[in-house]
Amino acid sequence: EWFCFQEKVSDVFPRQNPARFFILEQYLYSRTTSRYSVLNFLPLNLFEQFQRLANAYFLILLFLQLIPQISSLAWYTTVIPLMVVLSITAVKDAIDDMVKWLPGIKEDKWMNIQVGDIIKLKNNQPVTADMLLLSSSEPCGLTYIETAELDGETNLKVKQAISVTSDLEDNLGLLSAFDGKVRCESPNNKLDKFTGILTYKGKNYILDHDKLLLRGCIIRNTDWCYGLLVSLFHLGPDTKLMQNCGKSTFKRTHMDHLLNILVLWIFLFLGSMCFILAIGHGIWENKKGYYFQDFLPWKEYVSSSVVSAVLIFWSYFIILNTMVPISLYIGQQWKMFYAPKNTPAQARTTTLNEELGQVKYVFSDKTGTLTQNIMVFNKCSINGIFYGKGEGRRKKIRKERKGRKEEAL
Repeated sequence: EWFCFQEKVSDVFPRQNPARFFILEQYLYSRTTSRYSVLNFLPLNLFEQFQRLANAYFLILLFLQLIPQISSLAWYTTVIPLMVVLSITAVKDAIDDMVKWLPGIKEDKWMNIQVGDIIKLKNNQPVTADMLLLSSSEPCGLTYIETAELDGETNLKVKQAISVTSDLEDNLGLLSAFDGKVRCESPNNKLDKFTGILTYKGKNYILDHDKLLLRGCIIRNTDWCYGLLVSLFHLGPDTKLMQNCGKSTFKRTHMDHLLNILVLWIFLFLGSMCFILAIGHGIWENKKGYYFQDFLPWKEYVSSSVVSAVLIFWSYFIILNTMVPISLYIGQQWKMFYAPKNTPAQARTTTLNEELGQVKYVFSDKTGTLTQNIMVFNKCSINGIFYGKGEGRRKKIRKERKGRKEEAL
């Protein structure tokens, strides 16, 4: 099942306080992470595909074949293969982009929730918006979350509900009667910072990052929790997750850049060959061609051997077009999977598959649990050669740390 929220308190118990503290007017709660839309798919996808020189080459070739004075091949001999190649790539790109927004069709509409709503989340469910933690099933209002989508760390983090609201627990009647007012900072991209004030029952309570559930987190080891939506554009560009997301762009692989360079060199070589053949044709027309004028006269648009050589240059350009294969960018991708469990690899962007073959070195480190976010190079052996100063360097660093601690004390 795909659900953005399990239960909205106001749907079960109408809010006794109808005031919307944050909403001054209606906003559009939408954010598109896909690259294409129905309207721009065709022009944008064609623009991206023709950035590949081979595709642009065959498009130019197609226009040349439409000129009867130089065309030696029918135009459909190029347009049909080119359309097949472009269509296959377009279908693949469309499927990749559909993966980004199809789950949203299965999910409940985010537009159905608004700032000030109290939402119930259950274990293993994603947090759909930036929300203030009110209560949870754990003692002291604790909630465990996974933030791998935000910072890449897989260790669980602990959030604690506001002390004055943790007693509300899962009492829907009390939650629906909650009439607190929240004043918080303007939207920003700092994942570890949040400041605000909750005014409830005539008292003010300080809010900080430890009481905020960010969109993109996943509830773990907690049966249920309730949260109050606090972001003005909680589902749009002003959530902290979206503030840290860049615009979806079209990425090219190193292989594409290399193929573009190779196609350019082939194009220059092809032009040189056509130029040499055109010069040879012009020389032959001056010395021998006039003997065949009675049998093979020039067309009415050919006035001299120079004009004939220019036209024959483009004719050779069309004839020798197979020097660049039209299926250059079409290939079969081998499926990567774990055979015993038949678990396939999940490709986020299939256009970058060949980038995996370009990886030479992989560096990894701990997340900070043991290293305190400090990684010190000790010593390593590469091809039998040792690098690094070893234990002496480590002792020096320990001494420096010890000195800093003593100064702090």
